[in-house]
Amino acid sequence: MKKLIFVACSMFYAAVSVGQDLKETDVPSVVLNTFKQQFPKAMDVEWKLKAALYKVEFEIGKDDHEVWLEKTGKIVKHKEEIKSEQLPKEVVAAITKDYKGYKIHDPKKTDNAGIVTYKVELKNTGSELDVTYDKTGKVISKKADD
Repeated sequence: MKKLIFVACSMFYAAVSVGQDLKETDVPSVVLNTFKQQFPKAMDVEWKLKAALYKVEFEIGKDDHEVWLEKTGKIVKHKEEIKSEQLPKEVVAAITKDYKGYKIHDPKKTDNAGIVTYKVELKNTGSELDVTYDKTGKVISKKADD
C-alpha cells in the first residue's frame, strides 16, 4: 500500500511540475497587460506556469506562437512559426549550399533574450533533419528527426 501511495504521489508531482494550466484570471495583471499590448490580435490563448515563467501559447492568423514572460511582465522568449520566405537570406544560402535536394518545412523563429535563431525541418526522400541556425546562417544544432 505504501508503494502505491508513493507511486501515486510521484505521478501527481511529475504532472504538476511539468507545467500548470492557468485561467487568464490567475495571470498577474502586469503579465497579462504586457501580453495584450504586444499581441493584440492573439487568438486561442492558453496560459501555463512553468519554472516561475508564464508561458502563453496562441495564434495570430494561422501562425502558432509561444511567449515566456517573467512575473514582472518582461518577455524573455518568443517562438513563432514563420514562412520560408521570412528566413534570412544567409540561412537560405546555407541550406542551399549544404543540403541540396532538401525541402524546407515548418520554419520557426525564436528570440531568446535577444538571441535570434531559426529552426527548420529539412526533408529529402527518406531523410529528415531538424537544423537550427543563427541569423548569419551558422549551424547551431542538427539532429536527425525520427
